[in-house]
Amino acid sequence: MRPYEMMVLLTTDLKDDDLTSQLETIEGWVKNNDGEIAEIKHWGRRRMAYEIKDQRDAYYVLYQLNMPASAPSEVERNLRLNESVLRYLITRTDD
Repeated sequence: MRPYEMMVLLTTDLKDDDLTSQLETIEGWVKNNDGEIAEIKHWGRRRMAYEIKDQRDAYYVLYQLNMPASAPSEVERNLRLNESVLRYLITRTDD
């Protein structure tokens, strides 16, 4: 298991129930790939530096994860296909 950090920017068009559902779906993708979620930080709604898909704001969530080396590519594939995700970034952290 390797430590990773994942930042996800979600569209602000989501209602609270839909946002919770999207976050549970993302957590499910991590767990389905034998990953563990060490910490989740909800940064809330923030202004982005530039527009993405005609949106100026996004809902920011930062995850601290432990996953096998093969898991990030599968999680990225799912994030790329999800229309509610504006941007994401998964980086390996050194502990």
